[in-house]
This record gives sequence, C-alpha cells and structure tokens, in this order.
Amino acid sequence: MLRKALAAAALVGCMVAGSGQSVLAQEYQLNVNTALTQEDPIYKGLEAFRDKVKARTEGKVEIRLFPSSQLGKDEDVLEQARAGANVAVLVDPGRLAVFVNDIGVLGGPYLADGFDQYRKITTSDLFTGWADDLNKTAGLKILSFNWWQGARHLVTQNAVTKPADLAGVRMRTPGAPVWIETIKAMGATPTPMGWTEVYPALQQNAIDAAEAQDTAVYGAKLYEVAKHLTKTGHIGLLTGLVTSGQWYDSLPADLQKIVSEEALAAGDVASKGTEDAISRVDAEMEKAGMSIDEIDVAPFKQATAGVYDKLGYGDLKKKVDAVLSGN
Repeated sequence: MLRKALAAAALVGCMVAGSGQSVLAQEYQLNVNTALTQEDPIYKGLEAFRDKVKARTEGKVEIRLFPSSQLGKDEDVLEQARAGANVAVLVDPGRLAVFVNDIGVLGGPYLADGFDQYRKITTSDLFTGWADDLNKTAGLKILSFNWWQGARHLVTQNAVTKPADLAGVRMRTPGAPVWIETIKAMGATPTPMGWTEVYPALQQNAIDAAEAQDTAVYGAKLYEVAKHLTKTGHIGLLTGLVTSGQWYDSLPADLQKIVSEEALAAGDVASKGTEDAISRVDAEMEKAGMSIDEIDVAPFKQATAGVYDKLGYGDLKKKVDAVLSGN
C-alpha cells in the first residue's frame, strides 16, 4: 500500500513538474480531488477556494481541481496525502474514522439537524481534538470540515414508507462501519461501492437502491435509473477538505493561515449553495419522472437509534449532544 501511495505521489509530482512551473510553485501547488461533478454546488465552493487562495497569496499557492474522482478513489488520495503528496480530497467522516475512530460518529444516523448544527460540532474543541489526533497519527491535515452536502435520502425503485419496505433491498452505501450499520438498521442490505459505479449498477440491476443527498443524486443523473427519492434524512453529510500534513507544514506560516481561512470560508459558500440548490434539483428530477416522497421518519429514527451503542459511540454521542446544547 505504501509503495502504491509513493508511486502515486511521484506521479502527481511529475504532473506538476511537467507544467513548466518553478520549483517554488511546485512546492506550493495543491491538487484537490472530489467525487462530485462540476455542476455540484460544492464544486462551486472549491472554485471559490482556488480563486481566493490565488488572490491572497499572489499566486504563491496554486489550487488545481479534479472533479469526478480524476485522481482516484477517496481512500487512494488519502494514502497519497499520507505519503506527503501535494493532494487534498473532500472526504466524509466515515473514511477518516479508519485513522481516528471518534470522527466516525459524525456519520451516525440523525446526529444533528441541518448545516448549522453540524458546523457547530466541527468547529468545537471536541472536533479540534480529533483533528489533532488525525494529524499526529495519520499525517492528515484537516483544512476545514464545513462542506455541507445535505441530508442523505433513499433512492429506490419502489415506494418506501417504513424500514420493513427495505427488506432484501441491496443498497449502495460507502464502506465505513457507521454507514453500513445505519443502512442495515434501516432494513436494507448494505452494498459498498464507489459513487461513480452507482449509475451503471442501478441500470444493470446489480443493486436495487442507493442513498445520497439531493444534489449528488441529480449530478449523477440517478433519476434516469431510479423511480423514487424518499426524504428520510437519515445521515447529514458534512464533509472535510483534508490534505497532507507534510505538505501543509511545508508552507510558510502566513500561507498556512490563508489556506485554512479560505478553506473555511469556501466551505460556508459551498454549503449555502447546496441548501439553495435542493428545491431546484428536486423540481428538475420530478420533471424528469422521479417521485420525490416526503414521509414520517420516526420509524427510521427508532430503527437506527441503537447504531451508536453497537459501534461503541454511545458515550461520544452524549458529548456531541452536549456541544449542540451548549453545555
């Protein structure tokens, strides 16, 4: 794994070296990977991040964007970052829980209500401790963790109103334990796979369903291969911009400050864009023939309540609840 990561890092270095830029510019270039498409509001936030950093650093730090996982799967890019490559990835907490288990609680079911509450958690002292641990143990630096991609809902072929309706349904989900246990508790059979594989998998009946946020469903055109989007809101997807601790430490202090500040500011811009886009993309998907279904989510909340204790997050959830209540 390390050999592959070092090879990937070398490849990124070759890409940069081939651009004809100076050695100094190469040191201060950051290649940002995201599974999302260029049409997604989150990507617009990444563009703002790129432009603001360029302006404030007077071109000393160049941000290059790679949508649709052009640099590889999130896990692979994280390994490149751990090896010291000048890469970053917009990633969910479940994938970071591999390195610092506590971060995984952010992917738990019905943890908080909307962007403001999730942002409160990830700008708290509790989260800062997790971020410090991630840097020390895995060499990964969180630039900001306020990139709200929205609440995740069910994407199915048949109408769903209760957990029993998901019995036997093969549902795509990311491979992190908290996601898998949540989908299992909701009644479906979790089926991990990469996001870019979901459309053909639904089209070819390799899976029966998926779960994702509105803008991602729209961006991936899943409304062409699935009939229902059911508003369960079972997981709030707040993601983080994560880079190499080694690369970040190579920056002068003034440039570190700018990169971190603009990552936080851009995350807020992207999150506002996401919230503004939801009603628009829902209307577009309905126009294309997908049914957008509002249901009573109480049965799903009840079904997933035990996930925290099952994964050893029971006490940690109490700490998160204290952050949200201001205690």
